[in-house]
Amino acid sequence: MKKILTLVSSGMAVMLIWGGMALGGQQGGNIPKVKQFRIERSMPKEAVGCISCHKQEHPGLFADWANSRHASANITCLDCHQAEASDPDVSEDHYKQYQRSDHEFGKREYKIPVSAIVSPKDCSRCHPDEALQYARSKHANTLEIIWKIDPWLNHGMNSDFERSSGCFTCHGTIIKIKDKKLTADTWPNVGVGRINMDGSKGSCSSCHTRHRFSIMEARKPEACGQCHLGPDHPQIEIYMESKHGDIYTAFNDTYNWEAAPGTWTPGTDYRAPTCAVCHISGAGEVMTSHDVTERLSWEIQAPLTVRPEDFKPFPAKTNWQVERDKMKAVCQQCHGNVWVDNHYIKLDKVVAEYNDIYFKPAKEMLDRLYARKLLDKTRFFDEELEVEYYELWHHEGRRARMGAAMMAPDYTWWHGFYETKKRYNSFMKEARELLKHNKKAYKATDFPNATGNTQKPPEALPK
Repeated sequence: MKKILTLVSSGMAVMLIWGGMALGGQQGGNIPKVKQFRIERSMPKEAVGCISCHKQEHPGLFADWANSRHASANITCLDCHQAEASDPDVSEDHYKQYQRSDHEFGKREYKIPVSAIVSPKDCSRCHPDEALQYARSKHANTLEIIWKIDPWLNHGMNSDFERSSGCFTCHGTIIKIKDKKLTADTWPNVGVGRINMDGSKGSCSSCHTRHRFSIMEARKPEACGQCHLGPDHPQIEIYMESKHGDIYTAFNDTYNWEAAPGTWTPGTDYRAPTCAVCHISGAGEVMTSHDVTERLSWEIQAPLTVRPEDFKPFPAKTNWQVERDKMKAVCQQCHGNVWVDNHYIKLDKVVAEYNDIYFKPAKEMLDRLYARKLLDKTRFFDEELEVEYYELWHHEGRRARMGAAMMAPDYTWWHGFYETKKRYNSFMKEARELLKHNKKAYKATDFPNATGNTQKPPEALPK
């Protein structure tokens, strides 16, 4: 979809006065005064109509926008939502708003095509660098990644509805239109890898929620914790356990969350880093980037830990040593060289022990069982050892590695390696029993809801 920037009408001065109730001040007892929100800007009459109507129909939406930097910069609804009449996602229902007799702006003279979806391509008109960086990140391309590697999708082991209500809420849907309406299984959605009808990938409001689009919100760890939590990737829990998270909990009310982009400075604006500090924000000589794939020296979410450029489903176009040096430079804003170097020595040792002692022998055993046809390779998860193997790397193995990377010892040991040992032992015990007796594993013939579409969507894969 191609949005059109609102043109400011020369010589037009519009004053809008919005009334809201505020509790500041007393008058004759506990009687609240009316607070006047005055925005004096030059803007087209259509934009005035949008703002006035949404203030009445959606006061929460209006309040978010009125308190945003967009409003201060005279960025209105039209700048983000205006579309061309031929765009496939133009809202037909919205045209009905211009046939209303109960609103002064419900007239044909204010009629303009709009789309509910604002894509990174739309945002790129004002934020080109951020959109370009985001487009090459694992966030934006996560649908390509999971359709290449995820057995739930590729073996159809969950239903399409389980995916749309669960997996795709974070990973993103492929937006579809039916009968001139956005379909319920693809919209609403703000997943990081959402594929929009204009071909762009992602949703900026995953982190900067609409219609405030707050930089403060995206800098806080809770923004990342919307998706990065739970048994398989508990980054928010790991962060909160770490010293960084402890300091954040104690002192975050003193952080300068509203510092302008490019000026957020460690030791001045905040005491300890958040997720954004390490993975996105600039610090020292390291530049800000919306590509979260940068600064990574290991793919610790993968079954076998590899360097990012060696991750076959989506190889990074960077050198791991260069990116590690960037992350070290961020760390060194607060820590000495020995501290930082020794942290990475520990992380590398954790990776080596996980790879060599746990994952590789388990993978070798799984392959033996498939070769002997004691496990059926047709599907996944319908045999217990497949689940054991999956959770060894996808749950406990990830927690051990992620805990070490972000300095959370309880996750490295008790939630990580301790649980990995138990999983490994039970997996090996059952596997050896099958080999000893040449016995096929029990197969869950009535595996529930294994009805998902296994056809890889072309929109999510490289052309």
